[in-house]
Amino acid sequence: MPRPVPMPHRLAAEALGTFVLVLMGCGSAVLAAGFVSDDVHLGIGFLGVSLAFGLAVLTMAYAVGHVSGGHFNPAVTVGLAMGRRFAWRDAPAYVVAQVVGAVAAAAVLWVVASGRDGFSASASGFATNGYGDRSPGGYSLLAALVLEVVLTAVFLYVILGVTDTRAPKGFAPLAIGMSLTLIHLVSIPVTNTSVNPARSLGPALFAGGDALAQLWLFLLAPVLGALIAGATYALVAGRDEPTTTLESATKG
Repeated sequence: MPRPVPMPHRLAAEALGTFVLVLMGCGSAVLAAGFVSDDVHLGIGFLGVSLAFGLAVLTMAYAVGHVSGGHFNPAVTVGLAMGRRFAWRDAPAYVVAQVVGAVAAAAVLWVVASGRDGFSASASGFATNGYGDRSPGGYSLLAALVLEVVLTAVFLYVILGVTDTRAPKGFAPLAIGMSLTLIHLVSIPVTNTSVNPARSLGPALFAGGDALAQLWLFLLAPVLGALIAGATYALVAGRDEPTTTLESATKG
């Protein structure tokens, strides 16, 4: 039987995974989404940003999922704990590591983006989440709240499902990354997509102002959605078989 991975290594893996997720996902939005050169639009747009987030989770789940479980998201940690896949006692340390990784990534992105004349994190939005006037499509607070809760719950159902021992082995990161891509394709126009409190917090700290004022929704809604999924997954799939963790699911 393999030895448990020491907590410092698990926390380092969570910080690294979240760092890569925020740097690549938010970086694609800030640096590449609307890029124009010589009046030719070369930007990757919503589709490219959605793929960046999904691919970041997919690659890092394969890279370090066997170390920490590859949560990279406080909502995932809380949802897995609610679903009895993760120890509640370890959740605070995981959340701190994820927030540290997200803030570090936002800091690196801010330094890079500031290398262009005229850049302002607050004026550009800096890939922050928002509703009302700060929603890319002008969607209301209620629309943003409902979508973030529902999509985070869907994300957790996918994670809980693909890490069930009845699921095909070795494909969990692929399904999780693809589901995150789908989530972004739907929700970028509404909230710029959170489903991850750490991802929302990091950029908001550098954008300040209204981004921080609206941050509460993107801390609360994903956690609520994750708790709902964690509490109800057994009603969907039952408990006839034992379940597993993402650490073992990534090993095949």
